Amino acid sequence: APAYDIVQILNVLPHRYPLLLVDRVNSLVIGEEIHAVKAVSFNEQFFQGPFPGRPIMPGVLQIEALAQAAAILAIETLELAGSGKLVYFMAIEEAKFRSPVEPGCLLDLNVGFVQKRARVCKFWGKASVEGKVTCEVQFTAMVADPPEG
Repeated sequence: APAYDIVQILNVLPHRYPLLLVDRVNSLVIGEEIHAVKAVSFNEQFFQGPFPGRPIMPGVLQIEALAQAAAILAIETLELAGSGKLVYFMAIEEAKFRSPVEPGCLLDLNVGFVQKRARVCKFWGKASVEGKVTCEVQFTAMVADPPEG
């Protein structure tokens, strides 16, 4: 199962700082699932606002990190690398937040296909810290051309 460093991730995803939320891919099984990691640092821009005195990663950003891992899985599975195609959210379902994510941890991002087609894919996602689930979600994404401009 291939692992990706940050250079390989930057070659697959269009996301950049401050919204790139995948730091490493530990394993990727084409057509099945991916295990990626986000190193959560106190220096993250999102820790400056929501909970003064108690830095917690917003749940919506945990879902975004899972979605970015899913995009890597979809792009590699559908052989879209270098095509310019983008993976867009269509739906977020059954999102559950189980435990806060604080600075200094490694957020494990596990994502797999529920259903895949050429243009629309449905995924399950689970984020965790040291084996403790922080977020579970199902979401749907579509593959599309980038906006003209």
